[in-house]
Amino acid sequence: MVFAAPNEALARAEELLAADPSPLHASVAHQVIGIWQRDFGDTRLALAHLRRARDLASRADSPEREADVLATLGVALVHSGRTREGLAAFERGVARGTGHTRARVLFRRAYVWWVLGRHREALEDVRRAIPVLRQADDVIWTARALTLRATVHLALGSVERADADFTAAERLWDTTGQEHDKADAVESRGLAAFRSGDVPAALRLLDEAEERYAKLGTPTFMLTIRRCEVLMAAGLATEALTEADAATAALDGIGGQSTRRAELLLVAARAARLAGEPRTSLARAALAVRLFAGQRRTWYETHARLVLLEARVATGRASGRLVADAAAVAERLAAFGAPAAPEASLLAGRIALGLGWTADAERHLAVAARSRHGGPPLARMTGWAAQALRARAAGSARGVLEACRRGLDVLDDHRMTLGASELRARATAQGAELAALAQEASLVSGGPRRLLVWSERWRATVLAAPPTRPPADPALLSGMTAFREIAARAEEARTDGGRPVPALEREQRRLEREIRSRTLHMRGGAPGDGDRFDVGRLLRRLGDDVRLVELAVLDGRVHVLLCGQGRVRRFAAGLLAEAEREAEHVQAGLRRLAHPGAEARLPLVEAAGARLQELLLGPAAAHLGSGPVVVVPPGRLHRVPWALLPALRERVLSVSPSASSWLRASDTAPPPGGRQVLVRGPGLASGGAEVTELAERYGAVGAPGVAAPGGTTPGAPGTGAYRGPGDRTDGTPDRADGTPGRTDRALGPADGYGVPGGGAGSPGRPVPRPTVLEGDAARVPRVLRELDGAALAHIAAHGTFRADSPLFSSLRMADGPLIVHDLERLDRSPYRIILSCCDTARFASVGADELLGLVTALLPLGTAGVVACSAPVNDAAVVPLMLALHKGLDAGLSLAEALRDARAALPGDAVHQATGWAFSAFGAA
Repeated sequence: MVFAAPNEALARAEELLAADPSPLHASVAHQVIGIWQRDFGDTRLALAHLRRARDLASRADSPEREADVLATLGVALVHSGRTREGLAAFERGVARGTGHTRARVLFRRAYVWWVLGRHREALEDVRRAIPVLRQADDVIWTARALTLRATVHLALGSVERADADFTAAERLWDTTGQEHDKADAVESRGLAAFRSGDVPAALRLLDEAEERYAKLGTPTFMLTIRRCEVLMAAGLATEALTEADAATAALDGIGGQSTRRAELLLVAARAARLAGEPRTSLARAALAVRLFAGQRRTWYETHARLVLLEARVATGRASGRLVADAAAVAERLAAFGAPAAPEASLLAGRIALGLGWTADAERHLAVAARSRHGGPPLARMTGWAAQALRARAAGSARGVLEACRRGLDVLDDHRMTLGASELRARATAQGAELAALAQEASLVSGGPRRLLVWSERWRATVLAAPPTRPPADPALLSGMTAFREIAARAEEARTDGGRPVPALEREQRRLEREIRSRTLHMRGGAPGDGDRFDVGRLLRRLGDDVRLVELAVLDGRVHVLLCGQGRVRRFAAGLLAEAEREAEHVQAGLRRLAHPGAEARLPLVEAAGARLQELLLGPAAAHLGSGPVVVVPPGRLHRVPWALLPALRERVLSVSPSASSWLRASDTAPPPGGRQVLVRGPGLASGGAEVTELAERYGAVGAPGVAAPGGTTPGAPGTGAYRGPGDRTDGTPDRADGTPGRTDRALGPADGYGVPGGGAGSPGRPVPRPTVLEGDAARVPRVLRELDGAALAHIAAHGTFRADSPLFSSLRMADGPLIVHDLERLDRSPYRIILSCCDTARFASVGADELLGLVTALLPLGTAGVVACSAPVNDAAVVPLMLALHKGLDAGLSLAEALRDARAALPGDAVHQATGWAFSAFGAA
């Protein structure tokens, strides 16, 4: 019972002891309490109870009972860090027990060997135990032994053998009521899925196991360790570090197992290194090494030493001693049969290369390169990275490019098994080194065209294919509805009371975790080659007038690849770090200019724009011609207001995450019908005034007598167009804050036909009147239905960017936030979309060169063009910009053309100029 119903077993054992039982029965009760304390509580109390159980078994003169208790005591001693005492207890237990009891003792000693990392001894003991357990028809212990053997096989990289044992164990568990062991089987299948490279299945199974453990009240420290390993493989290292540190604190709080503490420190050290925190990694790894050494766990100690060496290299230390240490770690890991051995050889080779020791580097890299032909994807990536470094050391640019191509192909296939766009984006970090090596080789030997190909090879790859649609999961859908309601209540509380409500915010965070967890479970489609980037096709599409400027970053310097007129030219520009600092200064200036009274800062912002141009375009600025320009920046420059640069200020200008993305957008055809949607969210300072004016403008021609927003009738005597706060003519009182009163009117295509053009077709051709959603009609489910397949959508709603969780970036609707996860449910996002409020064009730069945010969620789903804003803007100044933008669209212009003309039509004051610069056109529509 202690595993199937641990708390009930504890209570029963305490009741038994209170009834003055015989020594034999008292021994059983103390053993149960000892197991409970060992696994769920304080190991010191566990040892006290187990020693008492051993003494009582001896008094009862029951060698079998004593052998069983000695095995439990041996496990507890090892978990408390007293390895020698624990193994001695097992020796006595094996000697005292016979037959069936001895087989159970051998199983538990096999478990201890696994804990100690001595896998061959573990396999030997479990091999001896399983036939005896089967012969005794001991279903529970046979299933446990099969599960353990499978886990040992996984540690040695034998996935197929592990699968066979897990399958056999699961069949046995189905015949029992052992809920804890069933949960353990689910956890083990999650581990097997991870070792075979199926990250979504691993996350799903581990989450399921966690739910099962929670019902039993079982601590999940081992589960946390495994989950952290999967999170790291998925590119979520910061999240893994947070979970590992929290689990360590919880374990310390209950006086838990020393062995688990060491393992948590090791996983935290690995996570910190991957998260770019080498000093944290160094501290965690050093402590883990000391603990493992004291516990005589050489297998784990060696893995911890590998992380310690990696952290030392990441902090800038490189020496011949480190090469020798890494080589020694690689030899020990190889002797253990550990899959991590190639990583250690790769590390030794890298350090040797940095010291100029080419012969030593070749020897270590050649060993690491062997892993490129087999094993899970990340192991093969390690092998191809080693092969690329070997080729570079040998001076073979062709060899470097071939190794990089093969390695990135492996990662492509792996990424396509991931359904969640976040995981796909973050997984690209695994290929960053290969992409950089290929770009470096291209720069040296291949010319601008080859550098462009490799720049595109690993840029914005997540946008190359639509994300997997979230499943029609009732739990996920109800969770998103609940999240929206709680988020709306929390926002209302902050607005009304001026401070947050902790209970609401805790529930919001819980729902966010649940939604994100279920989203990460999605599997991707089958791997495929996809569309390879073709420079010739790009140049044909650009023609003689359009220029595409792709910025590649090599060794911290910006290189400009200028494409157009049938050729690709390269220009060297400034340092990326300086450009990033200048972009931050510009953003700060634009924030100030959003408020009246900051006119004196306008010349400073313009001067910063000129410095940005020198850093980002350099001499290429003089070769842009006079036609439209498409800018393809790296992810770290996504917040640059490109229209501020002097050479781009008067141009038709668009921005794209990659040249491939721009080509796909230019190939995207608008949907039939030209349907348009205007959405106004709540709480806008301007009241979303442009939506009202656009609705009245579009409804004023060709549909007399149709009610417009607020109940006016276009063309009726005595009515006038709404111009802004305080100028409402529909009889609806303004709010106290000056924003217009809410209306609940939703106009749709059934209301008739209106103005020509609208950007959806040729000028003069009638199009359906726009659907206008405001007030209670602007609720997320209705908004999503109308957005799906629209030709043009204009959304005036508060935008919130979440740097901590970019797929929860949102637009505020009447019933709460419309988040990126909602947009990913669209069958086809609007062909063109205008987001007229602040922060809608902000992104999180993740992975190798990926962006996550509102705009990048739309681009793979059918949107060919977006206008959005990357900085806070003055709401009142946005209205004339948006009206002028729509005027250009009505005349048949593209978004980029209409935005250029709209900027030119704005008043010349600082607030309006800054507002125009803050908006960018993305894509090609």
